[in-house]
Amino acid sequence: MSEAKNIGMNPTNEPVGIEDIRNDRKQKLAATFRIFGKFGFDEGVAGHVTVRDPELLDHFWVNPFGVSFKQIKVSDLILVNHDGVIVEGKGAALNQAAFAIHSQIHKHLPHVTAAAHTHSVYGKSWASLGRLLDPITQDSCAFYEDHVLFNEFNGVVLDVAEGEKIASMLGQKKAAILQNHGLLTVGKSVEAAAWWYITMERSCQAQLMAEAAGKPILIRPEIAKLTHSQVGSIDGGRFSFKPLYDVITKEQPDLFD
Repeated sequence: MSEAKNIGMNPTNEPVGIEDIRNDRKQKLAATFRIFGKFGFDEGVAGHVTVRDPELLDHFWVNPFGVSFKQIKVSDLILVNHDGVIVEGKGAALNQAAFAIHSQIHKHLPHVTAAAHTHSVYGKSWASLGRLLDPITQDSCAFYEDHVLFNEFNGVVLDVAEGEKIASMLGQKKAAILQNHGLLTVGKSVEAAAWWYITMERSCQAQLMAEAAGKPILIRPEIAKLTHSQVGSIDGGRFSFKPLYDVITKEQPDLFD
C-alpha cells in the first residue's frame, strides 16, 4: 500500500497529473486525521479538515460525520460541492458545521487549498479569553500579525452566512481564533494547514502555562516579524509536517486503504 505514495512523482517528489495530485491530497488528509486523533484533538463528532479538489475547484474533500479521527482512511473521505451535495461517498453523512464553515472558506478564498478546525483543549481554552496570541516564543511568532480574532459566538455554526463572515475576516492570514469555540487554520497545502493547527494549539498551551506562572516577556515587534519570516512560511509549514507524516504512515499504514 505504501507504494501508492510514489506513483506519479517527479524528481522533486511532487505529484504530477490531476489524479496523482488528488490522491496525494487525500492521503495527506487521512494522515492528518490520524495525527490529530493521536494528539487528542478529537472531541466526539466535532472537528473537520478539508482540502480542495485539484480538478473540481468548487468541491472539497472532508471527513464523514461520526467517524473517529483515529480510524479515518482515504476511502472514507467524502467529496462535497459548494451546494452541500455529497458527490462521492454518498452513504456517508456530512457535518453541517463543516459545510457552513469550509464551503465559504474554499468559495471566497481561492488561495486556500486546505483548512483545519477541531475542538482541541488548549485552543478552545485560549479562545474563551477573546484574545490574539502574543509573540512570547519562537513558535508563536509564526502567527505574528498573521491571525485574526472572530469575536462572535452564536452557537454551532450551521449558517453559511457565518462561515462567510469567518472567511472574510480571515482574508490572507493563516489562522483565526474563533471566540468561545476554538482554532481554525488554513494553508496552500494540507500539510501547511495541519502543521499550523498543531503548532497553534501548542502555542495556546504555552501561553496559558506562561501566564499561569507569571507575566511572559514579549518578543520585540521587529524580532517577531523577522522570526515570522523564518518559521511562518508556506514551505516551513509543509516541511514541519513531514516528520509527523512519515511516523504516522509507518505506524498506521491502513490509513491508505
